[in-house]
Amino acid sequence: MTEQNQEPIKSQEQEPETQDRISVTQHTIKIGGKTINYTATAGTIVIKEEIEANDKDKDKEKSKGETPKASIFFVYYAQKKPEGISEGDHRQRRPITFAFNGGPGSSSVWLHLGLLGPRRVLTDNDGNPPPPPYKLVDNAYSLLDITDLVFIDPVSTGYSRVVPGEKPEQFHNFQKDIESVGEFIRLFATRYQRWTSPKFLIGESYGTTRAAGLSGYLQEHFGMYLNGVMLISSILNFQTARFTPGNDLPFILFLPSYTATAWYHKRLPSDLQKDLQTTIKQVEEFAMNDYTLALMQGDALPKEQRLSIAEQLARYTGLTIEYIQSTNLRINIYRFVKELLRDERRTIGRLDSRFKGIDRDAAGEHFEFDPSYAAIQGLYTATLNDYRRSELDFESDLPYEILTDRVQPWHFDQHQNQYVNVAETLRNAISVNPTLQVFVANGFYDLATPFLATKYTFNHMELDPSLKGNIKLEYYEAGHMMYIHTPSLRKLKQDLATFINPTQV
Repeated sequence: MTEQNQEPIKSQEQEPETQDRISVTQHTIKIGGKTINYTATAGTIVIKEEIEANDKDKDKEKSKGETPKASIFFVYYAQKKPEGISEGDHRQRRPITFAFNGGPGSSSVWLHLGLLGPRRVLTDNDGNPPPPPYKLVDNAYSLLDITDLVFIDPVSTGYSRVVPGEKPEQFHNFQKDIESVGEFIRLFATRYQRWTSPKFLIGESYGTTRAAGLSGYLQEHFGMYLNGVMLISSILNFQTARFTPGNDLPFILFLPSYTATAWYHKRLPSDLQKDLQTTIKQVEEFAMNDYTLALMQGDALPKEQRLSIAEQLARYTGLTIEYIQSTNLRINIYRFVKELLRDERRTIGRLDSRFKGIDRDAAGEHFEFDPSYAAIQGLYTATLNDYRRSELDFESDLPYEILTDRVQPWHFDQHQNQYVNVAETLRNAISVNPTLQVFVANGFYDLATPFLATKYTFNHMELDPSLKGNIKLEYYEAGHMMYIHTPSLRKLKQDLATFINPTQV
């Protein structure tokens, strides 16, 4: 139920302004049998950069101050305070969670309308959309019964833009992205008086890279200590996912995800098709031992062992021995999604390998498109564009950038000649703040951020044994966006609620 309490904001055809634009509406939802009255605030906040006076102008007030840099779009859902409690006490007791997706170049629409927000897209239980027109329904699995929610669109995504006169490229890099989102969080917590609230971050995909980076940045630069970080389909160590010559790690760590995918499409031998968990455990053992030792030998691997490894890989992937030998025992993700169902003239999804696609021909090296992304792109785009005007009462004629390549090339200037690894940032953040908890959600059918790569990353953090209990990993029989699968959505809601719940008074 929606009640709008102010006149609509007029459409804006010009470039983003240097002033905030805010729309506030009132709503009601029922979650778990409990009615929740909440306020939705949609709008933009302008982030600024401090300017120091030059020595010769240090006495001139006009040379000091701040200069606007970018306008950040956000949506903030806050439960109205219960009767019998003051606003201050309510804010102190009520957790707040800052949410964002990844890309780089993604808006927060996926977590917003797929998992956390009070409204979600309507699909079937497997995540397949109906034919257009699409619609939103009340989200019975929203986290709004547990925590207030802030969805953030980084610069150049959603409606977030640089202000006139600034260049967007300055924000399209690893460090500036963390700094700008961090500044937004600081400014938001200040204006909405949430500094003493229990605070959480939740990021998905590259958003987990951002979240881990923020865990350290917020502590070091603002003294903002978090209660928890939630990572959905995590990538913290980029070496685990870069299929480059000389880096054998991804071939090892993707293997169990290939097996899970082949299991789903019934391409494994009958004895491996009986139970997914048992099969995955067997393949992990092979990947981390025999397969690793074989790849470490490189071209020195004896011919007999090479054939034996190829036979095992064929058994665990559903591919032929001949094909695997032709790859030098190294199966690239983009080859796998084309090869597994080639005889059916079908491809499989990278984000979610349960989905099938159709290419023009079956002889190509790579798929033409990711069928798992194609299944959700139109659905989330249409509903978001309608929702922000019809229910959130925020009007703009700018295109809402759902997942844009305008941020490319994305730069990692601080990581020249090395792989990005923010697991070390997270380790340090936990060591400095031992109360910081981390939850990690993994999809078995995720071929973008595979679950064994995540397990490997956390097993190599060198976290002190006394702090290992701060990390909790969970697994779901779905893909990168496991929440599009209703049974996984149900489990994920419960897992996230349990993770946050200890902060409740």
